[in-house]
Amino acid sequence: MVYKHFYLWLAEFWTLLIAVLCLENSKKLPSIGIKSADKYVHFTFYFVFTILWFLYLIKKNNYIKKTINPALIKVFIAALLYGISIEIAQSLFTVSRKGDVLDVLANTTGAITAVFLLRIYANTFFKREN
Repeated sequence: MVYKHFYLWLAEFWTLLIAVLCLENSKKLPSIGIKSADKYVHFTFYFVFTILWFLYLIKKNNYIKKTINPALIKVFIAALLYGISIEIAQSLFTVSRKGDVLDVLANTTGAITAVFLLRIYANTFFKREN
C-alpha cells in the first residue's frame, strides 16, 4: 500500500529540486558536454513535475475518472507558471544565470508531452477499470 502522502512528498521534493538546481550558481553545476543539454534538462524537469503533481491530484481524488481532465489542466498551468517564475527569479536573484525564453519553451514542451502521455495512459487505465 502506497503511503497516503507519498506522491505529495515526491512532487514537493521534485519542485524544490528544480528551484535549487535552476537558481544555483551555474559554475557549480557539472558540464555535460552535449549541445543544448540544458534544454533537455528543462524538458525532463517539467515532464516529471507534471507527472508527479498529476499522480498526487489523482491519488488525492481516489482515481475518479471525472477528475482526470481538471487535474491535467491544473498541473499544466502550474508547470507553465512555475517555469516562468523560475526564469524570472534567475534574472532577478542570481548573478550567474539569466532567464531564457527557450528554457520556458523547453519546460512547456516537457509539460505538454507529459499531459498527452498521461491522457493516453489515464484513458487506458479507466477503460480497463469500467
